[in-house]
Amino acid sequence: MMRYEKTVRATFIERENRFMATVRLEDGSEVKVHVKNTGRCRELLVPGCKVYLEDFDGRMGSRKMRYSLIAVEKKRPGMGDLLINMDSQAPNKVVQEALETGVLELPGMKGELTTVKPEQKYGASRFDFYVESEHDRAFIEVKGVTLEEAGFARFPDAPTERGLKHINELVGAYAEGYEAFIVFVIQMKEMHVFGPNYETQPEFGRTLIEAEKAGVKILAYDCEVRPDSLKLDMPVAIDLNEKQAEEE
Repeated sequence: MMRYEKTVRATFIERENRFMATVRLEDGSEVKVHVKNTGRCRELLVPGCKVYLEDFDGRMGSRKMRYSLIAVEKKRPGMGDLLINMDSQAPNKVVQEALETGVLELPGMKGELTTVKPEQKYGASRFDFYVESEHDRAFIEVKGVTLEEAGFARFPDAPTERGLKHINELVGAYAEGYEAFIVFVIQMKEMHVFGPNYETQPEFGRTLIEAEKAGVKILAYDCEVRPDSLKLDMPVAIDLNEKQAEEE
């Protein structure tokens, strides 16, 4: 389980830019905070919503801002509030922990993992993980998912050329004898299905389908989310079908 040393609750006011926002602390003071997710997150960071901050008081080092925004309570009329971790560094951390402890099983990999190396270069890309078992070797790309629509998790929330590049290079790695995986880490609970966000980037979904046909394995897991922690939890059903997305 990935833990934050100290967290506090606040109210979101506005986002200044990709890296910074203004929030109101519970004592009424307004402060600038670092946003640990450069994505759009427009459906999450709504003025007045409750957010959670990691507090670096006493361990600032070279930091310029005391707080980092790491999670948000999303209002869902008729469905209840949903706590979503939006720290873009967190998915890799929980996947590494799950790989090293054997919680995350990789279909097709025979035997226990003997090697887990983060940030490994292959071709023109740098994949999130390279792993080995006694009989196999594989590259893994991790994608954090924060977009939710009525119980359905979606990726991406904005067009991603980098994401397309990673998928295509995983296909190339598989063709050269490696196992290849994309792990979608859904940074929330209560999701019924994960699927591509065809409305935002149809090409991503279609490229994902072709990659699966070529041998790349696609996994999706939800997370146990608390204000001060994140843990990879249960597999989530995957539907890559564009028609299904249109019907929802």
